[in-house]
Amino acid sequence: MSKILIGSNPNNPQVVGSYQTEDTNEEKAAQLPTPSGYRILCAIPEADKEYDSGLAKADITMRNEEVLTTVLFVVALGPEAYKDESKFPSGAWCKKGDFILVRPNSGSRLLIHGREFRLINDDSVEAVVLDPRGISRK
Repeated sequence: MSKILIGSNPNNPQVVGSYQTEDTNEEKAAQLPTPSGYRILCAIPEADKEYDSGLAKADITMRNEEVLTTVLFVVALGPEAYKDESKFPSGAWCKKGDFILVRPNSGSRLLIHGREFRLINDDSVEAVVLDPRGISRK
């Protein structure tokens, strides 16, 4: 949601009100940071809100699963990601759109529009998975 302040006289500005607009999905996507260097921007997939039994998970349980997740979704790669041929002789370990496995608490955590994202280093990727459903941290 964007908040636009409404002012009065430009020579003697005073806020006289505000107007709020709802950001579209395209506007929200444009606000994501562009990773620099060898960093990778990842989104955290939404966790199941219920256990297999149908019992709802507590908010703190949901938060812990989000913070300690090992599965991330690759949103964007920085311009230098996987460019070091001596470090990555076989090429990139992942690409945009992949689900990857990382260690819990990897990277810098960012909260954007209520969703958590991570900026990780290119060498933090431990595996690529086709279907992350069923993968959980032990």
